[in-house]
This record gives sequence, C-alpha cells and structure tokens, in this order.
Amino acid sequence: MIYELQLGLRYIRGGRGRGFVNFISAMATMGIALGVAALIMVLSVMNGFQTEVRDRMLGVLSHVEVRTPGYSQQDWLAVQSALRQTQPGLQSGQSPFVSGQAMLTRGDQMRGVMLRGIEPSTESKVTQALSQLQAGQLDSLKPGEFQAVIGRELAIAMGLGLGETFQLVVADLSGGPAGLAPKTKAFKVAGIFASGHYEYDSSLVFVHRRDAGVFLRDQATEGLRIALKDMQAARGFAAELSTRLDRSFVVRDWTQENRNWFAAVELEKRMMFIILMLIIAVAAFNLVSMLVMTVMDKRGDIAILRTMGAQPRGILLIFMTQGLCLGVVGVAAGTLLGVLGAWQIDAVVGFFEGLFGFQVLPKGIYLIDRLPSDLRWSDVGQISVTALLLSFVSTLYPSYRAAATQPALALRYE
Repeated sequence: MIYELQLGLRYIRGGRGRGFVNFISAMATMGIALGVAALIMVLSVMNGFQTEVRDRMLGVLSHVEVRTPGYSQQDWLAVQSALRQTQPGLQSGQSPFVSGQAMLTRGDQMRGVMLRGIEPSTESKVTQALSQLQAGQLDSLKPGEFQAVIGRELAIAMGLGLGETFQLVVADLSGGPAGLAPKTKAFKVAGIFASGHYEYDSSLVFVHRRDAGVFLRDQATEGLRIALKDMQAARGFAAELSTRLDRSFVVRDWTQENRNWFAAVELEKRMMFIILMLIIAVAAFNLVSMLVMTVMDKRGDIAILRTMGAQPRGILLIFMTQGLCLGVVGVAAGTLLGVLGAWQIDAVVGFFEGLFGFQVLPKGIYLIDRLPSDLRWSDVGQISVTALLLSFVSTLYPSYRAAATQPALALRYE
C-alpha cells in the first residue's frame, strides 16, 4: 500500500510530455482553491450582515416578551412567580410596557406608528437603543406630561425636533351618540433615538407607560419585556416560561418577532452555498479530465505493474491518491485564503474599490458603510469537507478505469 501511495505522489509531479496534463492539474487545483475561498468569504459576509441587522433589531426588541391577558395585579403576580422559577440566573433585566397602534399627524402629514408606553427607570435595561439617545433624555418622560421619544427617521420625515409637538390619533371605542370618533392628544418631543434599523426608527414612539394607558385605554396591550444575559438562550427560556404560565399569557422570543426575515436569510445562505459549491464542483470535475489523460498516458505502466503482480485495488489506489492529493492541496489553499480574506474583508474590498474605482456601500445610501464579516468555523468545516468529498467522487471513475485495464490489450501497441 505504501508503494502505491508513493507512486501516486510521483505521478503528481508529472514528467516529459505531460505539460498539458500538468496545466489541467494546476487549473483544477486553483479552481478548487478559489471556489472554497469565495464560498468562505461570501458566507462570512452574509453572516456578518445577519449579525449586524439582528443586533440592530435587538436594540429595540426584547429578548423575551410576555403579554398579559388583563391588567389585574393577579396577572403580574403570576408572571413574577413564573420568572422566579425560570432560570433566574439567566435574566439581566425586565421592564413593563403598554403598546398599541396610533396615527401620528403634524400639519397635513400623517403616519401610522407603534406607540409603546415604558418605565424610563427600567426600560434602558431591555432596550439598548434607549440607553443613549441622540438628543434629549429618557428621564424626561414623566407621567401626566405627555412627552415622547421618537426615532430619527420619523423625526426627519415629519420635520420634528426637540420641544416640538405632534398629534397622536386613535379611535375612541367608548363611542357616543354619533358612534366611533377619533381621539386626539398632543405630545411633545423629549428625545430622539437611533437604533440603526429603518423600520423601527421610522415607526416607534416611546411615551411614559401611564400616559400610554390613559390615551389608549381598552386598545392597549400590556406586558413585560425581559432581557437575558445570553440572547441565544431566548427560545428555550421562552418555552420554559410559557409552560409555567396559563395559556391566556402570550410568551414570545426575539426569533419569533421576525421569523420571516430570519427564515429568508437562512434560505439565501443555503442557496448561495449551493450556487458557489457548483464552482467547486466544476473545478473538482476537472480532476476527472486530468486523471483520464493520466490513465491514457500511463497505460503501459499500468500493464507492466499488473504483469508484475499488482492487484486492481493497488492500481485504483495509485490514481485515487493522485486526485485526492490535488484536491487536498486545493481545499487547504482555499481554506487558508478564505479565512484570511474573511478576517481582512475591509482590505480586500478596499483593494477592489481602488482597482475598479467604485464604492461597494456608498455612505448616505446604506445604513452601514463597510462589509461586516462573521467567520464561523462550522461553515469553514462544512465547506472543506464538502469540497473534499467532491474531489474524492471525481477520482472514482478514472481510477476504476485504470484498475480495469487489461495488460495484454494495453501492451499490444507498445
């Protein structure tokens, strides 16, 4: 077996008259390396975008949210009792909230918004975007003063600044002689936040919880927002908490709040993996052409080895060793190049921007001006193993044909 391995390695170095075969071998190896490197860097950038958007979402969303069926003290006692029994060491903060939908108007402008009533003293523990406002102070939200903290995009769209007022409108469900009528209340801008996520920065309005309760009344949804030390444990925490509460309580974690978005990102990653893996497959199947030509070139050598007593299994091992070694070299070089490229993605992007004279992410158009990269070793391992398997599959047919060579037929024209 050692002799077959040595002979397979010797064939890699080639010899006289094998310049074209050596060229195909080099191209196949380079193709595998470039395909592996491209796939590692692309998936790292996609992971980076996913992490960036997720973190910006969690700047406004809570890790776990519990919505109570009513407003009684008994409901709150039930929630607190369940929380004390559900991994208390994992919790890092909690804050009550009241929420509902409203229409924001100013002059002839109007926009639908999500009104969220909060407790300023505890909200910063569960909402990162409110821990440091772009303008104003969160402590300015005091009960009875009807002040609000709005998103930067909403402030720009409606032309609002600190100290300016706007109107919030909801339907008055109490009705009257004329039926349903709109209920309007003036609020003053006490602060402006920026989470970096356009959807939330353009549609969220924070007010004091008591003011929201008074204004929304029966249209309000009340509950508790919970922050965890490990956001990845939110799904398990929410599932355990829901088992300790009555079915009338609604428990949701951050992955459920944007399930469609996360599902779409995962689908895009899978499709990108399949598409770029085809590049590696094309390069790997170039090994088939190289090995077929090598087998044709070495028919005489194969026949001599068979007459000397070599078994078909040994011939098979010789050519599989040749193909696999080229595949291993290509995968190793591609993995190294891909990992370095993912770590230095800014330098790689800067090089191509300077070379072609364009900007990948122009400032003022996108929320971020650089490509984020999140290298995950699980992706690197999956890509490397898949590329090695494709290389292995590519060696099977040529190696089988070499092993099936008949010595008499091969030596007839030698």
